[in-house]
Amino acid sequence: MELHLISLALGLLLLVPVALKILFPYLWLDVLFFVDIMRIFVAFVSRRRKKPAFFALDRFLEQVAAVPDKSFMVFGDERYTFALVDEQSNRIANALRAHPGYTPGDTVALFMGNEPAFVTTWLALAKLGSPVALLNSNIRSKSLLHCFNCCRATVLIAASELRNAVEEVLSFLTERGTTILLMSKDCDTPGIQGFSAQVEEASDTPIPRSLRSHITFKSPAVYIYTSGTTGLPKAAVLNQNRLLSALAVLSSNGITSKDIFYLNLPLYHTAGFIVGFIGCIETGSTIILKKKFSASQFWDDCRKHNVTVIQYIGEVMRYLCSTPKKDNDKEHKVRLAIGNGIRAEVWREFLNRFGNIQIREFYASTEGNVGFVNYAGKIGAVGRVNFFYRKLFPYTLIKYDTERDEPVRDANGLCVKALKGETGLLVSKITDIAPFLGYVQNEEQNERKRLRNVLKKGDLYFNTGDLLKIDHDNFIYFQDRVGDTFRWKGENVATTEVSDILTLSGCLQEANVYGVQVPGHEGRIGMAAATLKKDVKFDGRRMYQHVVSYLPSYARPRFIRIQDAMEVTGTFKQMKVKLMEQGFNPGSVQDPLYILDDRAESYMLLTAEIYKSIMSGSIKL
Repeated sequence: MELHLISLALGLLLLVPVALKILFPYLWLDVLFFVDIMRIFVAFVSRRRKKPAFFALDRFLEQVAAVPDKSFMVFGDERYTFALVDEQSNRIANALRAHPGYTPGDTVALFMGNEPAFVTTWLALAKLGSPVALLNSNIRSKSLLHCFNCCRATVLIAASELRNAVEEVLSFLTERGTTILLMSKDCDTPGIQGFSAQVEEASDTPIPRSLRSHITFKSPAVYIYTSGTTGLPKAAVLNQNRLLSALAVLSSNGITSKDIFYLNLPLYHTAGFIVGFIGCIETGSTIILKKKFSASQFWDDCRKHNVTVIQYIGEVMRYLCSTPKKDNDKEHKVRLAIGNGIRAEVWREFLNRFGNIQIREFYASTEGNVGFVNYAGKIGAVGRVNFFYRKLFPYTLIKYDTERDEPVRDANGLCVKALKGETGLLVSKITDIAPFLGYVQNEEQNERKRLRNVLKKGDLYFNTGDLLKIDHDNFIYFQDRVGDTFRWKGENVATTEVSDILTLSGCLQEANVYGVQVPGHEGRIGMAAATLKKDVKFDGRRMYQHVVSYLPSYARPRFIRIQDAMEVTGTFKQMKVKLMEQGFNPGSVQDPLYILDDRAESYMLLTAEIYKSIMSGSIKL
């Protein structure tokens, strides 16, 4: 009898894992994720307690001491060891110290694309205790001046190929007494100084720690620009504490010192700078730095450099899947892809075509105080509800009225939680662990991101501006963005800024800019509904020249719809939702429609034939 009971107990015990697997299929992954979170927290706290204070720069210096001869960065045929990058950054720092227009600790704007000088200059400025504003190398004119001014920078360091862009705003910069340094040996433009020769002649001796002794965890480290509803980019503050916490998080993303990381996303964006550059400082991985993304060269580069980790945004993956198929598509060493914005259908296609690569999809924003990671690998999801994580970072989804562009509130004035399977606005409680640092000199936008009286009177949450959904298996899915920003070609496009620029063209009275979906494309492409000035005809060539002169390629409206009158809401807000739904089909839209044609250098009439070619994929946008 006893033997029978023991056998029965053992049998039941053996059934427990099976039962748990059936009833709670993700329990073990949830537990492992929680353990990972605790390990990250312990690593972060231990670094916070170090004396003297430990920052992201100090992690780089640790790597220099530990593996000086290891390749940290490869750019084309040039190879840079940790020691070489350290020495070069010392030269830049010493050259800056000797320059009369710079004082250690001054805020500096860095205007560069992806190149080794971006990395070494940022490290140099970190050694000097200077906050760095990372300017988008595509911005020009009004946007460039705005981004420079809002972070209170006194020095601008620019790449040599961006000389013309600097010269366009030179008079405004010199009026402010700005020191302008160009990464070239000489420059004959008055007001712009060639800086490379000074760097080459400077000493590579280490920079005294005393020059950054004023830095605290609350000190700004970098300003990264993000578009918003104001129409101009906003400078999000990332302080030293945020970078330190990023180091701890990035140590658990599955990347090790043996990995070779392919970085082709812009270093001036959060993805390239934090996940790519700062992430490789933490792990000691080698960076294969690419000037810009190229779908045709992507896999050849990966094979050439034995790349093991790639980084993506949704558009990157779609572009890779759109390239002509080759017999060697699966011949590579890539084992991990980390990023965000990949659609489920592209995810499946990518795996089928390029092999068994682990996709580490995550959700985060530059200024946000919450993030998710799809540690379970569920196709299409950005994360998963985890009880323990939610206790550390309280967040919720609330019902949102897209027509009124505001959260739904009950009779007590509190927000209404979205139900399982229902799309809602993601909001995250602002706490000491999850602060909202805000934007520089933009209290109006800071307040718009703060949502009060959410679940109870007096509480305070961060408004992500993103619509998400939680399914009945507790997986989290990104749905869309709210407000006046849409995403195209991996860039956020502020509709108000584009509208303002369109109305300066001379022929448009009003312009309502929004994003429309195109089959087979990630994000939304720009479209404008506009009214003409009295007795003025639409001039497609003139409009083309105007948008090309003032807007980067990703922000130029691809379609323009000419209306007799602008549709507005009862509170005089421009209607966007209805226009987005109507799209750009000339068969259903009665208004004249135009399409931007780069070959003709004009906006041309959008015909039914052109529309069919777009929908079939014959015309690439």
